[in-house]
Amino acid sequence: MIFGIRAVIEALKADKEVDKIFMRRDMSNDLTKELYTALKGRNMAVVKVPVEKLNRLTRKNHQGVVAFTTSIAYQHIEDIIPTLYEDGKVPFVVLLDGITDVRNFGAIARTCECAGVHAIVVPVRGGASANADAVKTSAGALHTIPVCRENSLSETITFLKNSGLKIVGATEKSSLNYTKADYSGPLAIVMGAEDEGINPEILRLCNQTVSIPIRGAIQSLNVSVAAGILMYEAIKQR
Repeated sequence: MIFGIRAVIEALKADKEVDKIFMRRDMSNDLTKELYTALKGRNMAVVKVPVEKLNRLTRKNHQGVVAFTTSIAYQHIEDIIPTLYEDGKVPFVVLLDGITDVRNFGAIARTCECAGVHAIVVPVRGGASANADAVKTSAGALHTIPVCRENSLSETITFLKNSGLKIVGATEKSSLNYTKADYSGPLAIVMGAEDEGINPEILRLCNQTVSIPIRGAIQSLNVSVAAGILMYEAIKQR
C-alpha cells in the first residue's frame, strides 16, 4: 500500500507496478491534476470512493489517495500471440471475466501454469488483483505465467478471434456438454464469476459455449475447479 498523493505520483513516475488506486470522490487541486497527468497512458483502475473507505484502508494521512502495488509485471496479449505463432506454438489462453476473489484467481493461475496455458487475461476493472494472497494461492505461478490486464475484454476477444483463436465460454446455460467441444486448435477459454457468469456481451462473442454437468443439489462448481476441468479436457484433446 502507498498512501498520500505525492507518494503515489512518485511511485508512478518511478514505474512501480501499481494495480489499483482509490481516490476521494471530491478531490480537485493542483496535485490531483499532476496525478492524472502521471496516470496518462497507464493501464490501471482508478476508483472514486468516499473518504470513509480510505479511512478504513489506513489511519494515516492518505490525503485522499491510496494505491496498491502488485508484485507481478502485467503484459499485453497483443504482444504474446504473434510470438507464440512465430515460435510454432498453438496458442492456449484463459480469460477471466468478473472473477474478483483473489484465491480463485490464484488457484486458476496455478492450474493454468500446470496445464501449459500461455497467458491469462483479466480486465482492468472488475477483476481480482495479483496481490500477496493471490500469489500465495497460485504457489508462485503468477510469477511465471504471463498475466495480461486489458481495458476491454470484448476488444481482446475480437483480437483473439482475428488472430485465429476459437473462443469457448463456460456457462450453465449451454446445452453442449464440455466434452463435445473441440479444443485442439488455437484456443481461448472464458470463465465468468460464479454468481453472474460471463457478461452477456462477451458471451455473444464466443464461438461456442459449453457446460459441465451437475449431478448434485448444488447448482454450480467453484470457478477454479470448473476452469481446471475445461483446461484438462483441452490437454486431453491437444
